[in-house]
Amino acid sequence: MAQKDLYLPFLALSIIACCLMNLQSVLSSSSRMRNSTDEISDDKCPPQPHPLGMCRSRVAAYGYPCEEYHVTTEDGYILSLKRIPYGLSGATEMTRTPVLLFHGLLVDGFCWVLSTPKQSLGFILADGGFDVWIANSRGTESSRRHTTLSPQDPAFWDWTWDQLADYDLPAVLEFVYNRTGGMKVHYVGHSLGTLIILAAFSENRLTDIVRSAALLCPIAYLNSMESRLILLATRIFLAETIHMLGYHEFNPVGPVAKEVLGKVCVDPEVDCYDLFSAVAGPDCCLNTSTTCIFLQHGPQSSSIKNMIHMSQLVRKETIRKYDYGSEKENTKRYNQTRPPTYNLSSIPSHVPLFLTHGGQDFLGDVADTRHLLRTLLSQHDSDDIEVLYMPDYAHGDFIMGYNAPQLIYKPMVEFFKRH
Repeated sequence: MAQKDLYLPFLALSIIACCLMNLQSVLSSSSRMRNSTDEISDDKCPPQPHPLGMCRSRVAAYGYPCEEYHVTTEDGYILSLKRIPYGLSGATEMTRTPVLLFHGLLVDGFCWVLSTPKQSLGFILADGGFDVWIANSRGTESSRRHTTLSPQDPAFWDWTWDQLADYDLPAVLEFVYNRTGGMKVHYVGHSLGTLIILAAFSENRLTDIVRSAALLCPIAYLNSMESRLILLATRIFLAETIHMLGYHEFNPVGPVAKEVLGKVCVDPEVDCYDLFSAVAGPDCCLNTSTTCIFLQHGPQSSSIKNMIHMSQLVRKETIRKYDYGSEKENTKRYNQTRPPTYNLSSIPSHVPLFLTHGGQDFLGDVADTRHLLRTLLSQHDSDDIEVLYMPDYAHGDFIMGYNAPQLIYKPMVEFFKRH
């Protein structure tokens, strides 16, 4: 074995050991809770769980009909699926094409109805004649049930976005398809919601029930990531360290996340006084009220194992299934020493795709998105793919921007109507 091959594992173990000692001391000492995260927290928008649920607390409050269903995945997770069957104009007798909205990482379906009916995509689609379905992935507030496990069981959190693509996505899409009499479904994903549909398509799954897919801030290749905060966390194997300490749930507003943030924020290159910008890029078009509603209701849990998988994407130039860290474990699960790749060039060319990305997005940055576009454009007919570039937009603008209805949603709806 080459000297370099021996050095890299040693270096990784040294970093992890150092992180373990530092993080353990932080997590075990309540006297150190007064750190930079106290200064950057926004007391004006404290988290406010919505005990009535999205339907009663948000959708019905604006006068829209709202239904809730529960969908059980093949691996036992019970997911909440919301439906806005029609808009304020009623017209229930007309046939409406179903559209499924799938949220990104560390949020839930609430993100699609954050603002007023004139600005929120969920309401806009309902008023535009669509049958709107809103997914909530496992681990989020309304999808924390399982046929045999509870969120207190470590096994409840033993999943990554591989399982979202394998189980959550097919479960809700097939439910909508069957419930609406076998009508093909338009799909809208934001951030992680784009990665899971791309993963499924690359394995030629779900293409028979999806009418078209709109990808807002498409996430696939991440090795050109611009977020210094995430790069630093990835570089020091932070998610892996937390997992080694015995933590399985990652709650972005919980005490563990707060202390971890405190450790990362001491880096002078990371501006934690503006976390939105530090993580996802400087949004151009958010108003204060919408941002406050997001901070109150938006942040949701994911698994730490999922955060590890996302970190693996940042470190690699390929999109692979979860790497268990050893040839033995990978062989046990995949029958090969390295995790299988998702070959995005194999996505069927007949699936219409609408993609929109922003020039200020630190997560779906321009270089990585162009890599994805080159892969997809080489396969698709020009009539079945449309790309919309927003030079001033960052990650949050696509679901919370005050001008998104005109700039993003209108051309997206027009694309749906053509397909």
